[in-house]
Amino acid sequence: MKKRKELTFLDPPENRAKIRRYFYIGLLILLILDFFVHKHGHFSWELAPEFFAVYGFLACVTLIFIAKALRFFVGRKEDYYEMKRKEGHHD
Repeated sequence: MKKRKELTFLDPPENRAKIRRYFYIGLLILLILDFFVHKHGHFSWELAPEFFAVYGFLACVTLIFIAKALRFFVGRKEDYYEMKRKEGHHD
């Protein structure tokens, strides 16, 4: 007999929606608070409002595109390990 998977807090879609909503509210609060925090930037562009939020977002997007490009250089075929097992290699 197959054992039933026990439901966790994140399984119901309404709980995931609540967590996502709280996360976005928290982000919005942080973005608003950024206007009231005095910054000690070394460069003039660091003093721009929301600079670090935009910089962080662009850095993440850039990393995603770099990872997609690297996939072509270091990627393996889907059955790469199965082929090695059939050939008798035991690494």
